[in-house]
Amino acid sequence: MKILSGDVGGTKTVLAIIEYTGTSLNILRKQNYLSYGVDSFDELISRFLSSSNDNYDYACFGVPGPIAGGRCITTNLPWLVDTDALLSRFGFSHTWLLNDLEAHAWGIECLQKDDLFILNVGKPETRGNRAIIAAGTGLGEAGLFWDKQQYRPFATEGGHSSFSPNSDLEIELLRFLRKKYGHVSWERTVSGMGLVDIYRFLLVYYRAIQPPWLTHELEYNDQAACISNAALAGKCEICMDSLNLFTHLYGVETGNLALKIMAQGGIYIGGGIAPKILEKLKQPIFFDSFKSKGRMSPLLEDIPIKVILNTNSALYGPTRFAATQLEALGVVRQ
Repeated sequence: MKILSGDVGGTKTVLAIIEYTGTSLNILRKQNYLSYGVDSFDELISRFLSSSNDNYDYACFGVPGPIAGGRCITTNLPWLVDTDALLSRFGFSHTWLLNDLEAHAWGIECLQKDDLFILNVGKPETRGNRAIIAAGTGLGEAGLFWDKQQYRPFATEGGHSSFSPNSDLEIELLRFLRKKYGHVSWERTVSGMGLVDIYRFLLVYYRAIQPPWLTHELEYNDQAACISNAALAGKCEICMDSLNLFTHLYGVETGNLALKIMAQGGIYIGGGIAPKILEKLKQPIFFDSFKSKGRMSPLLEDIPIKVILNTNSALYGPTRFAATQLEALGVVRQ
């Protein structure tokens, strides 16, 4: 079967036609779009459909935000996505919406060994719940419940839970962010925009002067990428401190998620940031922060942690979910 699959993000949206046989996925056509500045998700679908004569009846999209009644007001984007409206406008036979991280969770079973980098081996033979966390424009979190036979993904909005500082420096960071946002969630620290805010905070905290060359780069390029690249290259001490604090907090919240989901079956780290800072994630700072949970530290040490490297993984999930729904409806057989 052919399915129109979509991965909607605050920075970019990816649409693809994917052929799914039940045992393999084949991306027939894929297109990336900038999400920022686009009035609606419908506009991107229309652009994608107008560029080809592809024939398909089914569509499934992972969108950032809570979904109720087939509708979602997207987080970090001013869009209302509605399945009934999509069916009416584009004539699909069936359309589904999933929370973006729930969609990503559905795609985990489609990944191959080379699609993953193992940060912590843990005890991979342990059966139990899994979880996925992904920092990008925002911070997404989802779980996979092990029902003794298979994994069943479910959505959360855990990235919007309240940030919990655990050091004097982090308390000052909270104060800095509270002046700007009021409520400070984990997304305000562990995300692309979070890294930028951490950098801005440390400039003030250390009374540092921003290098002129970095001022130019920040003005004309993606700011989070500029900061992380400068840090990884060892070109800017404040950038290095910023990425260290970001990585520490990423580890802390990943450990929090692992405890809340009781993810003994493994933690998966998705999103666009993790592969780009993989060398930093390999360093002890991430895992030490992940497992630093007092009496629960031995439990976390045994949890496998894997970074998702396949940039198409968030497209696989909507395709797999749609296929399971069509099978349940008796439309197709796996």
